[in-house]
Amino acid sequence: MRQTEARGKRDEDQDLADHITSLINRWSEGLQRSDFDAVWLAAGEAHNYFQDDHGPSFKPNPYFTQLVDPTFAHAGAHCFIKPGQKPHLFVLQPTDYWYAPGQLPDYLSPHVELSVFSTSEELLAACRGIQTANSSCAYIGQEMGNESLGTPNPANLLAYMDYHRATKSEYELTLMRKASEIGVKGHLAAERTFTTGGSEFDIHMAYLQASGQTELEIPYGNIVALNEHGATLHYQFQERSPPSPVRSLLIDAGGNYAGYASDITRTYTMDPSSDFAGLIASMQIHQDKIIAGIRTGESYAQLHESMHRSLASVLADAGLVNCSADEAFALGITEKFCPHGLGHLLGIQVHDVGGHLADDTGQEAPPPSNYPSLRFTRDIEVNQVFTIEPGLYFIESLLAELKTSNADINWPLVDELTVFGGIRIEDNIRVLDDGTENLTRDAWQKVTLAS
Repeated sequence: MRQTEARGKRDEDQDLADHITSLINRWSEGLQRSDFDAVWLAAGEAHNYFQDDHGPSFKPNPYFTQLVDPTFAHAGAHCFIKPGQKPHLFVLQPTDYWYAPGQLPDYLSPHVELSVFSTSEELLAACRGIQTANSSCAYIGQEMGNESLGTPNPANLLAYMDYHRATKSEYELTLMRKASEIGVKGHLAAERTFTTGGSEFDIHMAYLQASGQTELEIPYGNIVALNEHGATLHYQFQERSPPSPVRSLLIDAGGNYAGYASDITRTYTMDPSSDFAGLIASMQIHQDKIIAGIRTGESYAQLHESMHRSLASVLADAGLVNCSADEAFALGITEKFCPHGLGHLLGIQVHDVGGHLADDTGQEAPPPSNYPSLRFTRDIEVNQVFTIEPGLYFIESLLAELKTSNADINWPLVDELTVFGGIRIEDNIRVLDDGTENLTRDAWQKVTLAS
């Protein structure tokens, strides 16, 4: 056992070393293409609410946290990267009796040079001392008055880095697998609380406890929607009392591990014999088909369109439309039942950047005009991680639009199902040379077997 643990630690250390080397090489290439000698990554600054003495939880620049675990990414920190040199990390650790001092990123000591300062003035003076010795620097982060350290957020450099952030290192994949396990633990508890009649608030709290996360640690605000609330795509409230009767639950909630996210959605119903239960089963088959159709070199936008063609068959088979699946697709009926995109890139941010870039020079691949909400349009590549989250919703405003069209809809059945809100099933997918790795379902199996 100890030999296995030691070997695992060595593998993790090597993955971290490889990740940092790859990341520095990426920055070096981006700097060369953009005619810069070096780059400053600014963690960012904490902000207070208007006319208040406290504010939201500090959230560091994602390009900073791609190198430094957010646990150690303190406000005011900067990292200097210059090709051929060891990265230099400048960390602020003031003497303060109001707040506990932040932890230092000692785990990075083999890979970066670390300087610690007690005041922001000392830190910025040291940064400017390095700046004067370098002729041309870029500055990546919020423009907070430190622009003298370099050219703020040059578009060509960001385009290069944004584009390549879509492909994940083995170190990043390991963190995302752990984030998936955290999310699954929460989802299993949420389902149990739902089946025992819990409210949206009860389900949310069960999710937090089981996943071991606080409100500040979850990667995005949990969507916990009972009954008709499931028809609001980003439903943001949490009712303290359950509705009567409780019919369905749509929960969209993720896990966070070392700054990397999982993004998982499941839909449940109280009555396994209902038409809605049958529709959930059909949507699961629908999602399976989409995932099986993922191919490298093909456009994600094409995959999104194939999702709508498949959804048309779901609608026809369920009797929700009285026309053929081909006609339902051609008339755009599926767009009223699923108005969002099939998915998005996932990583250090939940909606990771670069989804609309055609290449690393900044050329764009905008979404099709009839699918404006699609966040990811570029070609599918090995080691990309993205979500596959088809949905089917009964949204009153969109159904009203269908009623004014020539769409041949089975309105009695639609009216019967509207009280359930909607269905979304979301998994996180890594692309392989041949096939995929389903981070969500692998975590589900691992957590279930361990419990």
